[in-house]
Amino acid sequence: MARRKKIYEGKAKILYEGPEPGTIVQYFKDDATAFNAQKKDVIEGKGVLNNRLSEFFMNGLNGIGVPTHFIRRLNMREQLCRACEIIPLEVVVRNYAAGSLSKRLGLEEGMPLPRPIVEYYYKDDKLGDPMVTEEHIAAFNWASQQDMDDILALALRVNDFLSGVMMAVGIKLVDFKIEIGRVYEGDFQRLVVADEISPDSCRLWDVETGQKLDKDVFRRDLGSLTDAYTEVARRLGIMPKASTNVTKPTLIN
Repeated sequence: MARRKKIYEGKAKILYEGPEPGTIVQYFKDDATAFNAQKKDVIEGKGVLNNRLSEFFMNGLNGIGVPTHFIRRLNMREQLCRACEIIPLEVVVRNYAAGSLSKRLGLEEGMPLPRPIVEYYYKDDKLGDPMVTEEHIAAFNWASQQDMDDILALALRVNDFLSGVMMAVGIKLVDFKIEIGRVYEGDFQRLVVADEISPDSCRLWDVETGQKLDKDVFRRDLGSLTDAYTEVARRLGIMPKASTNVTKPTLIN
């Protein structure tokens, strides 16, 4: 496929103009970052794994009627998506105490929460993606009240889906982050799950051992990130169970 015009490059992905109006091509890089890009590395094969894992989750959501920007995978590192206007919020759903929630409230890591907690963070790397409330979102017109009602409903549906899928393969969904985009169809607007869903954007722990199978492996120097992501892919059936992990993963087409 001929290389298209670059639209945007982030920490983990590059966006290119799509082959048709209203589409983009999303390219998954091998770059790994943590602590607002203060820690960086290149993990060979990470982009391939995240492309396939995000495809799996997005297809699953589309299949149960949760709209996403995902159209289809193009190759090992690229996928075709609907172009959308990203709402400048990171939507975080938490099922167990971990990360910044544990630090803010002094909660023991791994403590089950009484119900899923949904948090919002303003997307701005220079500011460190600060946490915001619905009052901030309304005051600065980042999203309408109807948008926020829809975002909350989408986030909880994604949580139900991901929690069930992961628990079925012995993985606990501790928390995750999604982004929401606006897709315009004439005068009609609808909200869709955008960006990616992968171990880069989720906390995933083995149910029995508590082993971390997400980007905390990189954040905390707990071992091989590709080993962790490969294990998630293997359990979900994206990789053959008998395969051994290699730097460049062999994935099922």
